[in-house]
Amino acid sequence: MKKQVVICGGGASGFFAAINIARKHPEYKVTILEKSSQVLSKVRISGGGRCNVTNARTKPGELVKFYPRGEKKLYSLFKEFSTNDMVNWLADEGIQTHTEADLRMFPTTNSSQTIINCFLQNVEQYGVELRRNCGFLDIKPTETGWEVTTASNDVIAADIVVMATGSSPAVWKKLEAIGLKMESAVPSLFTFNIKDPRLEALSGMSFSEAKVRITGSKLEDQGPLLITHWGLSGPAILKLSAWGARWLATQNYHFRVQINFLPEYNFDQFRSELLNYKASHPTRKVKNYHREEIPNRYWERLLQVLEISPDLPFGELPNKMINKLSVELTQAEFEVRGKSTFKEEFVTCGGVALSEVDLKTMESKRFPGLYFSGEVLNIDALTGGFNFQSCWATAWQISEAVGKK
Repeated sequence: MKKQVVICGGGASGFFAAINIARKHPEYKVTILEKSSQVLSKVRISGGGRCNVTNARTKPGELVKFYPRGEKKLYSLFKEFSTNDMVNWLADEGIQTHTEADLRMFPTTNSSQTIINCFLQNVEQYGVELRRNCGFLDIKPTETGWEVTTASNDVIAADIVVMATGSSPAVWKKLEAIGLKMESAVPSLFTFNIKDPRLEALSGMSFSEAKVRITGSKLEDQGPLLITHWGLSGPAILKLSAWGARWLATQNYHFRVQINFLPEYNFDQFRSELLNYKASHPTRKVKNYHREEIPNRYWERLLQVLEISPDLPFGELPNKMINKLSVELTQAEFEVRGKSTFKEEFVTCGGVALSEVDLKTMESKRFPGLYFSGEVLNIDALTGGFNFQSCWATAWQISEAVGKK
């Protein structure tokens, strides 16, 4: 009789674990339990439906820098299964990938359905049983393995259980009930909600580079910045939200940010530039001042907020207004009152504590036969294919380890 492997969760990591276990170990009967009728939902919406399947950074030391939770502990994991390994795995399945300028990687079809079809075909080919509308309800150890209870109250005897349920608070409570240490869940990767006249009606405006600092903390980052309907987003903001996820939660998402829209300048340097410009172009209208880094509409908005006439000759601009403009472009402060999270960006910080897991096998240190894969772990990353890569790598490690049971 075949050994029973039950995988709880029909997402990216659950499918990848199931496929590779079934492929490598035909002596195992593999079953996926998925609570809904839809599988691979995050794969479907990733990258706006294109599926940002991984990242072109190949060295483990480079990769770990993008994981606020996990970081150096993931080095050996990515050494065992790298982004190159995932690209090669897909190539063996006939799926080619391409790399974009920011090093995100997508299937050349630019369709997440390509990945979904591949996974579904493999599940069928290797005899993996996929139970839809059959979610995980409870788990308990037995003398010979595990008993998994489904939402329909079916009890499945399993030799091996792989938890790939993602960031489900209900599942986390069940895992905590059997004695596992869990790190509490807080959101990661979110935009900052800001209501401020300087940002009104400018949704969609972007800055190629800005330095953002959260006052009262050591949190600081630099990168592209985007104005949204809700406030501020873009890589600089999302990175700060990830690295500061726990601290920002303690602030109830009420805090202040300081932004330098010209990170190559400090206040004094930019003030000197404006004073020199005033001396060199005394008759030029203030509205016609232009810097490539600052969108014209934002400059016009600052003039409006500071009540500076756009037709005023630069030579007549008072020095105190030059000081204010310099502050607004190098030391602007905004009050954040809340956050907004979108499906594509949704990531949760928290999950099974990494101290509970043998990262060489992804098996529980205290509960033999219980494995963890993907976002159920206290691992999360920035956008760019990094979260999927940790899903693939943890699932691969499990597929390698179960054959040694």
